Amino acid sequence: MSLSKVEKGKRTVITGMNVGSALLGRLASMGLVPGAEVEMVNNSLHNGYIIRCKDTRLVLGRGLAHIIQVQD
Repeated sequence: MSLSKVEKGKRTVITGMNVGSALLGRLASMGLVPGAEVEMVNNSLHNGYIIRCKDTRLVLGRGLAHIIQVQD
């Protein structure tokens, strides 16, 4: 399931990402790696996806949220 499908307030774990090595490194530097637990703070199609990973809030665009795979 993609991260974009996670409901507001729910927690899940990243299982994988279908991205190139440059973007993979950038996501890893933000803590977004397979096995990381994330919480969906806001999942608005118009305002982006706000997630919490550890103690950091991140805003992701729709395209990026669609390619990050998480547990059901």
